[in-house]
This record gives sequence, structure tokens and C-alpha cells, in this order.
Amino acid sequence: MTLEVRTAEPAERTHPNPVVLVHGAWHGAWCWDEGFMQRLADRGVEAHALSLRGHGTSPNRKSLRRTSISDYVADVRQVASTFDTPPVIVGHSMGGFVTQHYLAAGHPAAGAVLMASVPPTGVVPTTFRIARRHPGAFLRTNLTLRLWPIVATPSLAKDALFGDEMDDTRVRTLHARLQDESYRAYLDMMFRRPRPEGVTVPVLVLGAGRDRIFTVDEVEATARAYGTSAVIFEDMAHDMMLEPGWERVVDAIVDWMADQSL
Repeated sequence: MTLEVRTAEPAERTHPNPVVLVHGAWHGAWCWDEGFMQRLADRGVEAHALSLRGHGTSPNRKSLRRTSISDYVADVRQVASTFDTPPVIVGHSMGGFVTQHYLAAGHPAAGAVLMASVPPTGVVPTTFRIARRHPGAFLRTNLTLRLWPIVATPSLAKDALFGDEMDDTRVRTLHARLQDESYRAYLDMMFRRPRPEGVTVPVLVLGAGRDRIFTVDEVEATARAYGTSAVIFEDMAHDMMLEPGWERVVDAIVDWMADQSL
């Protein structure tokens, strides 16, 4: 399967390990290509963002509803296997859950970054929060077996993904690039838990203080599961790669990579 992969090459590579960026639900490789990838390259990191199957220009859009987390793990493995040096896997939201399963399976990685990630314990609390906050959208999601109703309008997308200070014009532009997500993957995030105890590579856990999808407490619990402490960006919402101040997130990742000699 030929997956969409976007690449930003540094003029001078100062880090030995490339980075593979794994997007979350409703997104594609494009979400990293709004500045995030280029800043990684500007700081000497070779960056690659893939669109998981059924996302962006990657194939299998018609079978998206039945796509599993294991399928997404296979996509990450396909891209990661092309490098001579094990990559650092950076996963956002659902992509963080995919990353955790990738690591638990023992696939090659020098390290991992979990950004506003689905916790190892899954999305049951998140499901209840969405059901309380937007009962109509939640009902439509389960009647149609589609995750699109949760972000079907710019206002719903802003509530889920972006901070209140993000300009509405920018929200509409980003919303136009969102897409449906696999209902099967959602069920996997409810019931298929990764095994943090089997992960031996270093893990950086990042969270957003204004995230309406995953709470700071959940992010900190994720960090504890991986034997580390979370770094919280108090003024940011869920889409940390697109929120104002995203440059600080890149810098935190690169500084951590330097500390880990990655």
C-alpha cells in the first residue's frame, strides 16, 4: 500500500534519528505541514508525516469505517521500516494510541512522544464527556457508526480541537480539511489497551491545559504509566500542532531529543 508521506529535510542534520509524525482522528499528514514539520527541519531533525490509510491521499477511504488500530500500527511500521536508523514516533491524540500499540508490539523506535494522547486506559471517560457536552452529535455518531458528527461543523470542531482564542476564519479553514474517522478504531480505543510496562524506549508525554478531549489528570496518568512526568502547555487546546504557540511544542520535542541523544 502506498501511503501519503510528507517530508521536511534539514539543511544540516544534527539529530541521528528521524521523526515520524502520526496524526489523530479526523486529520491527515497535512496537520503537521502547517509549520510544525519545517520547524523540526530548521532545528536539524529529519521529519516525515504520514496519512494513515483512509486519510489524506492514502488509499482505503471507502473501507475507513472498518479500519482498526492494528491497521494503523501497520501503516506506521511500513513507514518506519524505510529508515536506516530507528525513528522517534510522535503521535497526537488517536495517533498517540497507535504509537503506544506500536511500541508495545516491539516495533523499531528510538523513542516516542505522546501529544495530547489517548491514555493507555482508553477513551471511556472522553466518551462520557462528549455525550454530556454534545448529546445530539454523540447520538448521530452511534446511529450512523461514523465519528464525523462530533466535528461536523466549525463550531463543534473548535469546541473539540481548538482554543477559544483561535480566529474563526482559521477554524473554518482547518475544519474544511477534516474528514470522517473509523468507528472500528474508536471501539478499539474503548476496549484495546496497550501495555506500557513492555515499553523500554524513552517516552515524552505532552499535554494541553485547555484540552476538552483529554484532561490534564489523564495526561499525567499517561506519563506515570510510562515512568515519566508530563509537560503541560497550560494555554493550549487539543490540536497542539496547530494551536497558537505550536513552536514551543516543537522546541520541547527537539530539546528532549537532544537530552536523550536522539
